Amino acid sequence: MKYILLIALSITTMMADGLTLKSNDLGGQLSKAQEFSAFGCNGQNISPELHWSHAPKGTKSFAITVYDPDAPTGSGWWHWQVVNIPATATSISTDASSKHTLPKGALEITNDYGAVGFGGACPPVGDKPHTYIVTVHALDVETLPVEVGTNAPIVGYQINAHTIEKASLVSYYGRE
Repeated sequence: MKYILLIALSITTMMADGLTLKSNDLGGQLSKAQEFSAFGCNGQNISPELHWSHAPKGTKSFAITVYDPDAPTGSGWWHWQVVNIPATATSISTDASSKHTLPKGALEITNDYGAVGFGGACPPVGDKPHTYIVTVHALDVETLPVEVGTNAPIVGYQINAHTIEKASLVSYYGRE
């Protein structure tokens, strides 16, 4: 019996040391601060503060994505993709997208609104609350072979092809 308990504690410890993502700005529900400020929405379009820890061995850079799988497009909606974040970074500040305070070398990709940077939540009025998945990816390369205008699915493909480990936060948002 002692051995089973020891194994269970070891597995729990290993899992607790995995890549972890947290935010002082995000909870279970997004707010007007993270709502888009166009496209029929009147939020503040502020990118959230994010901080992470326990990067896996071999991490050479990070990427951040914000994705809505519930968008009525048939393929979801990319709200934000940031790549080439240096491996030494462990956080980004609130409104880093608008204030251009992302870590040096980070590259924001054109979002599905057609603009570079963070594009907040803007689900259709009356639709069920949408799911917003915020993910930090630990990557095995320093830079991805993408540019600002590379389309989001290609960027997603490159991120996934080089992800060692990832951690996500999930929030919801709906408009009446």
